[in-house]
Amino acid sequence: MTQTPDFEARRVATLARYHALFNAIDDGFCIIEFFDGPHGPLSDYRHVEANLGYERHSGIREVVGKTLREIDPADADRWVELYGTVLRTGVTARFERYFLSAGRHIEVSASRVEPASLRQVAVLFRDISARKTAEEERDRAAASLRALNETLEQRVAQRTAELMRAEEQLRQSQKMEAVGQLTGGLAHDFNNLLAGVSGSLQLLNIRLSQGRIAEVDKYVVAAQGAVRRAAALTHRLLAFSRQQTLDPRPTDVNALVNGMTDLIQRTVGPGIKVEAVGAAGLWPALVDSGQLENALLNLCINARDAMPDGGRITIETANKWIDRRAAESHDMPEGQFLSLCVTDTGTGMTPDVIAKAFDPFFTTKPIGMGTGLGLSMIYGFAKQSGGQVRIYSEAGQGTTVCIYLPRFYGGVDGDAADQTAAPTSGAESGETVLIVDDEPSVRMLIVDVLEEAGYAVIEAADSVAGLKLLQSNVRVDLLISDVGLPGGMNGRQMADAARQSRPDLKVLFITGYAENSVIGNGRLEPGMQVLTKPFAIETLTARVRQLVDE
Repeated sequence: MTQTPDFEARRVATLARYHALFNAIDDGFCIIEFFDGPHGPLSDYRHVEANLGYERHSGIREVVGKTLREIDPADADRWVELYGTVLRTGVTARFERYFLSAGRHIEVSASRVEPASLRQVAVLFRDISARKTAEEERDRAAASLRALNETLEQRVAQRTAELMRAEEQLRQSQKMEAVGQLTGGLAHDFNNLLAGVSGSLQLLNIRLSQGRIAEVDKYVVAAQGAVRRAAALTHRLLAFSRQQTLDPRPTDVNALVNGMTDLIQRTVGPGIKVEAVGAAGLWPALVDSGQLENALLNLCINARDAMPDGGRITIETANKWIDRRAAESHDMPEGQFLSLCVTDTGTGMTPDVIAKAFDPFFTTKPIGMGTGLGLSMIYGFAKQSGGQVRIYSEAGQGTTVCIYLPRFYGGVDGDAADQTAAPTSGAESGETVLIVDDEPSVRMLIVDVLEEAGYAVIEAADSVAGLKLLQSNVRVDLLISDVGLPGGMNGRQMADAARQSRPDLKVLFITGYAENSVIGNGRLEPGMQVLTKPFAIETLTARVRQLVDE
């Protein structure tokens, strides 16, 4: 439809009025638009509009068209996090911040421009440097007054610092004793395991040179068993420090408990009765089921040790609504959780033991019977899973330990959740895998395994070489990458950069440590999985086949 002259005139007048009002705002105002950059998705933004007040309050001229990383590269990541949260959630943010590049304090209000697909955020701000200076002067004056009062308190403080110093020395002595006990135990365990691996490899070499092939198997089995135990010990240490790499999946906790009841009964012995009471209609949990099994088994072993003359262990599940008051007392967020509780009829705990139970190295067991890591590992696992663990006990009245896990809103597909059931058949014609790892022995292992399975394999020792291959036209059906890589990018950053040109690229991250902050704390993109070193060859080939087939 042709626009009338009157309509066009009104439109021009409206635009003029908008620009007049826009520039009449005394506060600084701008609209920023996010875009994907070399630092990752939505990792930078461009200033698409700014009023005259922008320069007055920020000191930056001609900002329209400039990107954040041009203006403030040193502080860019923090601004991206602040405004990126507004863009993702739609929740208005209000805060005060020191603008490093402009050397000013600013007060900011940021809101998302709808619809969210525009990727735009409107920012209103003002220079509050003068107010901050006044506040600092007021604080200095108040500090002077406090100093006068503190002079009178110094004598008392000095005397208190004799007592505190002595207390701290005692605590430090106890801590070093506990650390010494732990490291001594770990050194003993690892040296035993290394002796098993080293001795088995030496005897394997001798028997091969002697042609005694029939005796080779037992040395291979012994070495593999020692490696598995060493890996389990490492995972326990990482769990205690809340830095293990978790593989959370929708889990039916009732089914998990029922599947472990026989194992638990055999572990605790015939003098203790084990009873499982599963709640009807129990919600599923998003949790690493293997780690939850370990936590449950450890709780039952602790319960057994608290009942030297026998007793009863009850394992219960329940749905829980945690309100604000309960959340504050439990040190956890409000919401819907499911609980897994282990109750024993044993000796119970005194309040001072409960207060220390989750502390690393703390144990009431005799030397050599425990490292004091058990409950602290369970605590680390629960917190890392978004939940909590609590102890309810009285001396002589038994103990209940409850793990609280966030509810998963969805169903549980047992077949989909079981990675071990993935097909392990060899490669199809032409299927190619790129391996990026800076450890030559690991690359050699993976190359040999995959080539034997029929895959074509390409190698790279760092992220620069890996990304160069991924940005070429070479065929890559799957990327296998260590998370920690030399070359300026870690494995996740390399994979994200590669997906700019290969959006369907499948990725299997392998890690010997817990780079959860890099991997995303379990929030991987579709087509990405994690495999923790050391791993079984069968597990590797199954994961490769599963990812390529997806």
